[in-house]
Amino acid sequence: MFTGIDEVDWASLRHAHGSAREVPGWLRGLASTDAAERQTALDGMYGTVHHEGNVYDSTLACVPFLFSLAAREAVPERGCIVELLVSIGAESGDARAREAVRADGEVFVSLLGDPDPGVRRAAAGAMVRFVDDPGRVLELLRQRIPVERDGRVLLALTEAVGVFVRRYPARADAVDLLVAQSAPPHDPGLRLAALGQLALGAPGRLPGDLVPTAVRLLRERSARRARVPDRSANDTLVGRLRRLRPSDEEGARLLRTLHTALGDRTGDRIDLLGGQLTSPDPVDRGNAVWMAAVLFRGWRADFARPVALVGGQLGSEEEWLRDAAVSVLSELFGLAAPAADDLHALVASRPDLWTHRWERGSPTVGGALKALARSGDPRAVPVLAQVLAGPVVPGGLGDEIAHLGPAAAPLAPALRHRLGWIPLDSPAADTRAAPLLTALGAIGDVDAVPEVLRLLNGAPDGLGVRDKIAGQTVATLDALGAAGRAAPVLRALLHTRHAAAAAGALWSADGDAPAVLPVLVRELRQGEPGVRRLAARQLARLGPAARPALPELRRAAASGQAGLRTHAACALWHVGRDPEPVLPVLRAAWSESPGARGPIARCLAAMGPAGMPLRDLVSAELTAPRRHTARTGGHGGRAIAEDETLRGLCEEVLARQTRSL
Repeated sequence: MFTGIDEVDWASLRHAHGSAREVPGWLRGLASTDAAERQTALDGMYGTVHHEGNVYDSTLACVPFLFSLAAREAVPERGCIVELLVSIGAESGDARAREAVRADGEVFVSLLGDPDPGVRRAAAGAMVRFVDDPGRVLELLRQRIPVERDGRVLLALTEAVGVFVRRYPARADAVDLLVAQSAPPHDPGLRLAALGQLALGAPGRLPGDLVPTAVRLLRERSARRARVPDRSANDTLVGRLRRLRPSDEEGARLLRTLHTALGDRTGDRIDLLGGQLTSPDPVDRGNAVWMAAVLFRGWRADFARPVALVGGQLGSEEEWLRDAAVSVLSELFGLAAPAADDLHALVASRPDLWTHRWERGSPTVGGALKALARSGDPRAVPVLAQVLAGPVVPGGLGDEIAHLGPAAAPLAPALRHRLGWIPLDSPAADTRAAPLLTALGAIGDVDAVPEVLRLLNGAPDGLGVRDKIAGQTVATLDALGAAGRAAPVLRALLHTRHAAAAAGALWSADGDAPAVLPVLVRELRQGEPGVRRLAARQLARLGPAARPALPELRRAAASGQAGLRTHAACALWHVGRDPEPVLPVLRAAWSESPGARGPIARCLAAMGPAGMPLRDLVSAELTAPRRHTARTGGHGGRAIAEDETLRGLCEEVLARQTRSL
């Protein structure tokens, strides 16, 4: 197996973390009889030699030895080695690596009948990818399918036929093989796998009743699985964990494949989810909850029915299923409204879930209460009041209250009280005050001004740890229309890193452009990226009074990151009212940075008829099936809410432009 391994100058070769001198030890470790040593060796290969899918000269040097290992029946767990070779040759996208693996592709042919089912399972897809005679490959697959007895290997063979169909779309005989596998008398799981592969490679050959067929097959498969004794039922730690959170990764993969292949056919995917979420099997429903999350995050459609069905899982006796549903609903914000009754029922019946206590750290708002508040349902207010009255305010409580807006007004006195009792010299003053400020600002509680002003006492030198939230404090005073009462403090902040926020608030208070304009121009020119964007937004508020800043705004709109260019261009419109230098910047930023589309849409709404040349972008956004945040990863749990906000803004833009026609 290792002939010539010591003749390779491994020390001169490289991997992800430097010299490859330890690689021979890992290769030998892959053949060890000790399972822990084999796992360590495999981790070393993926963690350095093939780190994150990359290929190095040491990776190429390993390929012959990996093939030698894969071909020896005495080597345990060779399926992992075949999978590593597939990853190196196919998934890395490296042409040198692909040729190196293809050169020994016949080894995969020999492994198709290996005694080890794990090897056979991995070899099926490897053969399709690295043996270049399509007729021979298809015939080998056709011969293997009727004699294979291992269910997991049969699924791998079906997936291999699907890969073949996508590589050789003109081979109708391969599609016919998939069609045959999707029909009786094959096992329900195998038929589901074949339907998924047809959807990926030959959607025209799918049955007209695809969704009902898939749901029926899923339930037949689940019924058969339920009759098989659960090997995890033994009284071991692993067994107990599996009972707490059962899983069916194979079934999940089958349905994920089908969902992925259906893509923007959201109607079919919603119907498929309907079948999954009403399955008698809680494991099927759990898989469906997570698949629903993927659909909600990535696509746009009327999700009222699947959201309500996810909400229906909140009444499950299975704690793990309830927790999964809560996790998904908490990301939906306003879209969770169809599940609000179920959320409220859970919140009302389980006060122990109002907060979540971590092993370390402060308590946080419980998921169900968080989801109910984020949906904007006022029934969350009495519960939030009880939580707020408790001895410890959960972290982020104010942020969740803010989603209720003015409906949370009954909570304002308690919020003010909490804010007023924060010790200003506490190291945690900023983290405790920030969410309370967010909530009071969203409610619009003008009675909170004294407590908010207290956070700026002694500014700028006496802020201490409150310096971290001085900008938010100023913005809250501004939003409450109380900046005038803080004018002396705001003027003191004009020479600090909070100058842009203070200048904008001062403008709101007294409209003294000569006092704030030089400060904003300075911050636009010299500040950090976030400060420059804020300065541009504040200049936009000044409108025509900021005309002396036009040259600096033009420079900012012509350079820098898309976010700065966007805000500078929007400010150019509000200040100069000339669309000519603005529209090209906004068009470029719209395509370059999907995250800038929200500010751009707000600007276009303000421009009215002047923004008509960009109407095509807005119209295309409203007809796009994909969320704009799906292309960028979004911003954590707010990705769906950000996309829904953009859609609302785009509708407003078109409505204003249409009224002008």
